Amino acid sequence: MTSATDPLPQSTMPRLIATDLDGTLLRDDKSVSDRTVAALAAAEDAGIEVFFVTGRPARWMDVVSEHVHGHGLAICANGAAVVDLHAGGELVQVRDLARLTALDVVRALRDAAPGTSFAVELATGIHYEPAYPPFHLDPGATVATAEKLLHEGRPGEGAPVLKLLAHHTGLTPDGFLALARTAAGGHASITRSSPTALLEVSGLGVSKASTLALCCAERGISADEVVAFGDMPNDIEMLSWAGTSYAMGNAHPDVTAAASGRTVDNNEDGVAAVIERILTRLDGRT
Repeated sequence: MTSATDPLPQSTMPRLIATDLDGTLLRDDKSVSDRTVAALAAAEDAGIEVFFVTGRPARWMDVVSEHVHGHGLAICANGAAVVDLHAGGELVQVRDLARLTALDVVRALRDAAPGTSFAVELATGIHYEPAYPPFHLDPGATVATAEKLLHEGRPGEGAPVLKLLAHHTGLTPDGFLALARTAAGGHASITRSSPTALLEVSGLGVSKASTLALCCAERGISADEVVAFGDMPNDIEMLSWAGTSYAMGNAHPDVTAAASGRTVDNNEDGVAAVIERILTRLDGRT
């Protein structure tokens, strides 16, 4: 495994940088450092596309929307949506979770992990059960059981389901993930990015990696030409897919094991540190 201070592989001529946000590009206070802003702009100036690839919904992308250049696109909701940040987060592509499938997951998790509470992330906003914890909840959301929230007639008038969220107060984060994948992994893709026992459920086969691969294919970019960054289990597939990948210094151990390299943590601008080295190397070839 290479680190942020090791030489980049000689074959590395990246055309696209794909980076997670929370715990990766963003510092813990959710800011983007001046160093990181400069590194992202320099990469774009050098002809390297930058994609933000996050579990966040489009409505939480304000923190980085002004730092998107060129194409303006970002991958949100763990691959369920491609959004145009130049157009205020307009949905360009949706890979939804079928409501009947989401109901299958709800039933499976209620049986396997009694006490699980749910929220439903629609293309139009989030709705949640009364017991779901108050993370970043929308005061205008519908509060009802998941079964009612997933009924075709309400809420959102048939809006696509981007994610089902499942929370448990008595299980460890990794323990809940393993249990859920055993109980419901045949129905949907299940992952996590929170330090709490909060799971994120997408359509089967939908992930950061699979949607990034589609976006790259549209641009004629191969996996070998991608450098990816991440810190949590929802980044593992993307880091494994990319030709070169870096786990942050603060990454989950499984993420570190999946990545081909490691950089310093998010509060030390680990993404910028690698981008600067890439650009220095490219400058040396000109």
